[in-house]
Amino acid sequence: MLVSFISFETLRELKRLFHWGPIIALGVIIICSIMAILDSILWYWPLDTLGGSLNFLTLVNWTVMILYNYFNAMFIGPGLVPRGWKPERTQECAYLQYCKVCEGYKAPRSHHCRKCNRCVMKMDHHCPWINNCCGHWNHSSFTLFLLLAPLGCIHAAYIFIMTMYTQLYNRISFGWNSVKIDMSMSLQDPTPIVPFGIAAFAVTLFALGLALGTTIAVGMLFFIQMKVILRNKTSIESWIEEKAKDRIQYYQTDETFIFPYDLGSKWKNFRQVFTWAGSPEGDGIEWKLREGCHPFTLTIEQLKQKADKRVRSVHYRAVEEYSGACCPLTKGFRTLFSTPCTEEPRMKLHKGDLVLATRGLKHWLYGDKLFEGELPEDGIRVRGWFPRRCVVKCVSDSGSDQSDDEKKTR
Repeated sequence: MLVSFISFETLRELKRLFHWGPIIALGVIIICSIMAILDSILWYWPLDTLGGSLNFLTLVNWTVMILYNYFNAMFIGPGLVPRGWKPERTQECAYLQYCKVCEGYKAPRSHHCRKCNRCVMKMDHHCPWINNCCGHWNHSSFTLFLLLAPLGCIHAAYIFIMTMYTQLYNRISFGWNSVKIDMSMSLQDPTPIVPFGIAAFAVTLFALGLALGTTIAVGMLFFIQMKVILRNKTSIESWIEEKAKDRIQYYQTDETFIFPYDLGSKWKNFRQVFTWAGSPEGDGIEWKLREGCHPFTLTIEQLKQKADKRVRSVHYRAVEEYSGACCPLTKGFRTLFSTPCTEEPRMKLHKGDLVLATRGLKHWLYGDKLFEGELPEDGIRVRGWFPRRCVVKCVSDSGSDQSDDEKKTR
């Protein structure tokens, strides 16, 4: 029985590979690595000089370390709050949010992921490239992957450029009125170890584009992650802090929100994620606090924001059918080309459906479907994005005196 359970868990984890994110990410890594190895043999033969050997070994080392941290981030995972979890002290439940899906309370710094369908410890975000969440246990591996990938791509890009330069230089001949490039053979080495023709040149050029694009995109993600790590925050917690300032300013209250997990030193914050042992500080449930802060400061603020969201939400009634398509072709060009760039779901609408909108864009709204009669069989909330033109505001809505633009900015 135990063996079958382990096999099932292993198969479920391996299924993470069969997703567009890991397929694209591993494809880029494989293409850049193979082409860099082949081109390094052409440009700087590793068996002749010490420099060539170091160049080749460094290149292989980048590939191994990138894949190691990538698979660690994917398969170790962020850590999940146990189903049905609740604090040891019953009175502390008043400070926590309850998750109906996991049938337990959300531990401090945890959030429910719709993709993983579980509450995740210290959730930063759900990353499609690893098809998993970035959180407590895999935050360091994920960040190291973001660091090593651009460094490896910079090395690979240099090899690509030098290989194309040397190979073209050896194939160029100058005439009185013309320049001839012969890609069929080298003028200096008629029997190259790795043939370099037009196809090889095209693939090398393509790999160079992938390497440069990865360096820019992943490098920016690395700096974003380091920014929040040095403050001992996550991307979600940064957003909560911004909303706390917005809420205090909106209601003109005298309260002050102090983020409780910033230990006051960038080095101490850094050590919460990166340690010599390789595992982060803490167990994912209890956390070190800033001096003078309450252990539930953040969760209390989340409860206040949740209550505030209900107050400032707007009721809408559907007047047009909406199929739930990501890019609806029948709802106008503005709706089509302004579709939200997010993996959050789209919500199917029928005429007469009642919706509670909590946030929105110019041509799209996000909210929960309200059921006047029976709830869905699975009891799960139905929510997502839908076109603004498909609904009209209910006249009886208590918040109708506020404009859409004002609510949209909250």
